[in-house]
Amino acid sequence: MRERFAPLVILLGLGVRFLLAGSYFLDPDEALHNLLASHTSFSLTWKAALTQAHPPLLIILLHYWHWLGRSELVLRTPMVLAGMGCAWFTYLWLRRITTEATAFVGLLLASFAPSLIELSIEVRQYALLLFFMAACLYLAERALQENSAPMIALFSLSLYGALLSHYSAFLFAGVMGVYVLVRLFPFGRRLTLFLTWGLGQAIAVGICVYFLITHVSKLRLEGMAQGIADTWLRRSIYHPGENSLLIFPFRQTLRVFTYLFSHGLIGTLALLAFVVGIALLLRRKAGANPRGPSARQIALLLGLPFLLNCAVAIAGIYPYGGTRHNAVLSLFAIAGIAIGLGVRSAHRSWAKPGIVLAALVVCNVFPSPPPLIRAHNHRRVLMENAMTYIRQSAPAGSVFFTDYESGLLLGYYLCGHGVVQELPPYEPFSKMQCGPYGVIASFPGEWKFYADSFPQRLEAADRQDKLEPGTKLWFFDAGWIEDVTPQFQKVLPQFGCDQPRMFGQNILVCQLPNISERNSR
Repeated sequence: MRERFAPLVILLGLGVRFLLAGSYFLDPDEALHNLLASHTSFSLTWKAALTQAHPPLLIILLHYWHWLGRSELVLRTPMVLAGMGCAWFTYLWLRRITTEATAFVGLLLASFAPSLIELSIEVRQYALLLFFMAACLYLAERALQENSAPMIALFSLSLYGALLSHYSAFLFAGVMGVYVLVRLFPFGRRLTLFLTWGLGQAIAVGICVYFLITHVSKLRLEGMAQGIADTWLRRSIYHPGENSLLIFPFRQTLRVFTYLFSHGLIGTLALLAFVVGIALLLRRKAGANPRGPSARQIALLLGLPFLLNCAVAIAGIYPYGGTRHNAVLSLFAIAGIAIGLGVRSAHRSWAKPGIVLAALVVCNVFPSPPPLIRAHNHRRVLMENAMTYIRQSAPAGSVFFTDYESGLLLGYYLCGHGVVQELPPYEPFSKMQCGPYGVIASFPGEWKFYADSFPQRLEAADRQDKLEPGTKLWFFDAGWIEDVTPQFQKVLPQFGCDQPRMFGQNILVCQLPNISERNSR
């Protein structure tokens, strides 16, 4: 009976995502991905894509998707479709290894978990990663149950898509390799399937080695990975002497579930359900499907990703905790939660799915902790109002001073093209034309300005670009700035900006005297 409602859940999930995708202005990362995809040729786009800490598939996809348009909704549409494709494949996968009732709960979780909604309305790599992961899980299960070489070949193609989407897919590939080996043993019984899978794995290993040598190694030499690990992902990497090795796995696992549901209490309850699910699987021997995996094989598949991710975080290789970088764990978490809830397939047994749906509504309406840009500050109309104000207030010839993230947004919304540096070598500041205006923006290594160093950065930009007396100088700050806006509001009056114009809490515009005028005071 529940299978009749599955398409309705998918349609509702699509509707929610499309509504949100058209309601919010781009965040700086989204604007950056759009900019990198805007080059005129494939080779330049590939080169630009490799300046980021991700494989190039998303940027290449956007390069050709630009033929359809560049509005927020058009740019986000592939992620919306990938997000709901992930939910559908997750449902089909769970139907093959569990009961219909459990699969339906999994569909609800995959469709409406707040973090998965967020990831599938952003121009980022994660929706593609999750889509290919879900396809892998379903296709592998079909191949193993039906002894189908074509299905295992499709599984391999989906695995390549995941590997080309995000480097966390390396963890997923390792987990799937172990799981399929366990399911195929003894290997001679299904030799054709084993050899087809082995060939696909060899190609997957080749992809991993290629990017490790040509891309990841260069990122490590440039210090990008270490810089991230030492700053905003510091809590998700184990640091000897700062963290307890005994507490780290438990605390970070809780953070994974809190992130998935954007709610501390419900995330904790979800983690308990997951643990119950694993315990139930370990106690049983047979699976729900006689042709499918045993209960303990399912437990291996669901538990191994967490163990592996935690291990590499302790080794300092990849983060483990409450960030989008651990989206690779979400499908395994969802499956374990659905199994742990123990939803039975009795006729008209809708109580538990109803409770799950109510909990998801609470998570989405009252997120705790809230997103980096709160929904009411993220409305697209705020950015439109800011651009209207700039066009009406800033005369031709004005120059805008921005940090890198703000320059990305200014380029997209005001200029219609990039006004920041995209490819190395980088200068401390760049100056580019934006219609009748000029834009001075910092380099990628200085993503955001802070109030305590703002005067020095402004003077450094002036020394480089030699602003002439009489030039109208403006400061534009937008993106993930809510944590520093109050400090800026205290500093800016020193520069003649007594009343900066705010458009929500994440967009700030004000006019500054240029340095020569200020020094003459």
